[in-house]
Amino acid sequence: MTPDQFATLLEQEGFEPAVTITRDAGGMLADHTHPFEAKALVLSGDIRIATATSERVYQAGEVFHLQAMEPHSEFYGMFGVSYLVGRKTPA
Repeated sequence: MTPDQFATLLEQEGFEPAVTITRDAGGMLADHTHPFEAKALVLSGDIRIATATSERVYQAGEVFHLQAMEPHSEFYGMFGVSYLVGRKTPA
């Protein structure tokens, strides 16, 4: 999926316009939540997302999706990660 296709998808699904997030190599964010739903397209590097029910590594071109208030941890690969993320606040 290209960034333009992703932007169109976000708009169709009612997400805010995407912003680019870049995280340093080898970094992490321990268990946390967000007050918004997040859908992201990985642009470069990789990110491992761990939730209560799954753990997966996402690489360039892949999309990950987290519900609002879903507890998760994030781990950034050896080259870091850059991704586009759209947010949607629950009604």
